[in-house]
Amino acid sequence: MKKCGYLLVFAGFIAASLVSVTNVLQVNWVYFSVFLIICIIGIYLIRSSEKKETMHEETLSRNMKAIEESLERIVDDVKLIRSGIDPNKPQEVHKRIDEKLPDHLETFIESRKTIGHMYGLQAYGHVMNYFATAERYLNRVWSASADGYIDEIMEYMERSERQFEEALAALRVLGK
Repeated sequence: MKKCGYLLVFAGFIAASLVSVTNVLQVNWVYFSVFLIICIIGIYLIRSSEKKETMHEETLSRNMKAIEESLERIVDDVKLIRSGIDPNKPQEVHKRIDEKLPDHLETFIESRKTIGHMYGLQAYGHVMNYFATAERYLNRVWSASADGYIDEIMEYMERSERQFEEALAALRVLGK
């Protein structure tokens, strides 16, 4: 279904483009409109098949598992990074963040919409509020590390850890 949609979009745009340039002085609007309608039908087919894939029960449960596992790993890695901070080497912190966290953050971000699909937008907003705050704090830690401000690194690393823990706790409450 999705491939058929892509084919319709491709063919419709090519045909509409050809119709618009075959006669320099006048466009045949009937044919042009028909081909644009074909494109719209193709877009509809693509979106409806993507929605079906997203809302499939197996996909939802797999994504929820990935969300929880990624948050657990993020919390563990943030704790590990925070416990290993050397006050004499603040520039090392952002390197450790870059080593440990991007994959887990990306996994969470790719699957996060599943929370809204399964539990509603209020639950999604609740979890994302904690996650987004933690991520902002982590970005602040990264910048402070690059600039060498150890006090700010320590403070915001702890804040980030607490917010990630809150996000994980909020997510676990949803699953019960």
